[in-house]
Amino acid sequence: MIDVRGFVLKLVRPLDPALLSILAAIMGATYLVMLSASPERMSAHIVNVTVSLLVMWLVASQQPQRLQNLALPLYILGVLLLIAVALFGDVSKGARRWLNLGFVRIQPSELLKIAMPLMLAWYFQKREGALKVRDFLFAVVLLAIPVGLIIKQPDLGTAILVLGAGFFVIFFAGLSWWLIAPVAAVGVVAVAGVIFYQSQICAPEVAWPGLHDYQKHRVCMLLDPSSDPRGKGFHTIQSTIAVGSGGLLGKGWRNGTQTHLDFLPERHTDFILAVISEEFGLAGVMCLLILYCLLIGRGLLIATNASTMFSRLLAGSITMIFFTYAFVNMGMVSGILPVVGVPLPMVSYGGTSLLTLCLGVGMLMSVKQQRRRVAR
Repeated sequence: MIDVRGFVLKLVRPLDPALLSILAAIMGATYLVMLSASPERMSAHIVNVTVSLLVMWLVASQQPQRLQNLALPLYILGVLLLIAVALFGDVSKGARRWLNLGFVRIQPSELLKIAMPLMLAWYFQKREGALKVRDFLFAVVLLAIPVGLIIKQPDLGTAILVLGAGFFVIFFAGLSWWLIAPVAAVGVVAVAGVIFYQSQICAPEVAWPGLHDYQKHRVCMLLDPSSDPRGKGFHTIQSTIAVGSGGLLGKGWRNGTQTHLDFLPERHTDFILAVISEEFGLAGVMCLLILYCLLIGRGLLIATNASTMFSRLLAGSITMIFFTYAFVNMGMVSGILPVVGVPLPMVSYGGTSLLTLCLGVGMLMSVKQQRRRVAR
């Protein structure tokens, strides 16, 4: 006779109840928003959610040691695939991001969102107890190789996410503030220069070293979207209108005019937060922010209590990836950051990003399970 209770317990044992509850709340809210923003995509969205949750469970069932053994092979594979994209990749909308393997097209840069923190956590684990400045410099080189290849495609949004994932590992490993401060100071000066001399440096004839024209335009449109309201500034203007028109409690589910009169672009992906703000108002956005804070807080707690340096660095960086996704997307939608094509975590439509994030949640659960085994 089949032991149903034992089978169910075996299935749920790798899962962390707190993380699972937060994830369920976010995805439940996503279901309502997606029904309003893009009901025709609901079937595909449900398939994406099912596959992603299955991958999360499979990863959560693995011990962190197995994940650690995959770090170097995944990193090498990811870099080789990025080189292959640069040499033989398909060009779409002016960017070379896809690699055609004959039976499937893949975007190798997505692999680095997970492979990068795995690799750096593995590297610092090997150097534990003997870390020196040169170790951090070598880690920066390991990070710069894939980030540079991704920027070359160009894909600034993914490059930011991979850079953030790697930087958080280096930071949590003990990077000195004396090394961070000069870089931060240069960034502040650069931003101030762009703001104060906008009219001169945003002129069409002025080229920005190291950046493509479309990237320059995104920054300039952030500063003054009204300069091209029907062109490059359209996304920012329509998004901020939707966000502001929702007020405190919103216009009601499926009553958003910006959404349903097709003024809001990419309403089911990058700008889905504008749909939430318009239909559920500030109250709806605050509820989502609370859920993200709970997710990040739980992840950092798991990282703090991890039993090895590898697990601690991996859990910490994976948690901060959620922060980076949410911060960049919300800044982009509200008009305080350039439009860079970063989805809202667990909410935006898209199988690749959802799969990547659920894989990350599975890693957090794996680290949590290791802590339980050590405690026993």
